Amino acid sequence: MKIVVCIKQVPDTAEVKLDPKTNTLIREGVPSIINHDDKAGLETALQIREQVGGTVSVVCMGPPQADVALREALAMGADEAYLLSAREFGGSDTYATSQILAAAVDTIGLDKDDIVFCGRQAIDGDTAQVGPQIAEQLHVPQVSYAEELKVEGDSVIVKRQFEDQAHMLKVKTPCLITALSELNEARYMSVGGIVDAYNKSVTVWGFDDLKDDLNPEFIGLKGSPTNVFQSFGKQLRAPGVVLNNLSADEAVDAIMQKLIERHII
Repeated sequence: MKIVVCIKQVPDTAEVKLDPKTNTLIREGVPSIINHDDKAGLETALQIREQVGGTVSVVCMGPPQADVALREALAMGADEAYLLSAREFGGSDTYATSQILAAAVDTIGLDKDDIVFCGRQAIDGDTAQVGPQIAEQLHVPQVSYAEELKVEGDSVIVKRQFEDQAHMLKVKTPCLITALSELNEARYMSVGGIVDAYNKSVTVWGFDDLKDDLNPEFIGLKGSPTNVFQSFGKQLRAPGVVLNNLSADEAVDAIMQKLIERHII
C-alpha cells in the first residue's frame, strides 16, 4: 500500500497578526508549523503503515523554506518527501493548487490499494476546498471530515463528522480522505528520527517535472479564478454584565429580563 499525505506549512496562529491597512497576514517573523489537520492525516497514515505495511510519501507545495515542514514529517516517520516549488506555482488559489498537488500525486502513482490524505482545511485559509478538488482531479472517491478511520482489505471505513451527527461510510481504494485534527494526535519527533530526516533527501519538483500533467493556463495567478477579498481577525466580545449579591429569585428575574430585552424569549 502506498499512502500519500498532502501537507501545508502555515503560520502559527498563536503568533499571527494582520496588517490593519491591507487586511492581510503578516508572515514575517512568524514561526511556521505543519497545518494541524494535515498532521492528523500524517499520523493516521503512519499508523496504517504500521498495521498493514506500505510506504508513506509526504507532498508539500510552497517556497523553499517549506523544506522544514517536510523534514518534520520525515522525522515523524514518513518514508519520502516531495517539495513542489516553482515560480509558475506562485499565487495559486485552491483550484490551481489542487491541479498542482494532483499532478504530483499522479506522478508518484496511485495503485488500487492506495490512499491519499489531506487535512480538512488549512488554518490560514479555512476553505476546505483543496482536498475534494484533488480527488476530482484524480477521479477517485473521497470522504471529508474524517474523525475515525480503519482499513479493511481494499476498503476504508470512515466516521465522518456532519453537523450534529455522524456518517459511517465505506469507500473502496484508491480514495482520498480529508482529516479532522480529532482523527489522531500526532506523535512527537524522535531524536533518531530528526537525525535520519536530515540525512534523507527531499525531492524538489518544479513545473518542468510535472508539466505533462499541468496546463499553465490553470495554475498560478493566471489560472486562479478566485482571490481573497479581505482577511480579518477574530473580533473580541464586549465584556459581560456581572450580577453580584442577588438572591436566586432575583438572579433569575434579571436573566429573564435580559433575554426578553434581546428578544430571545
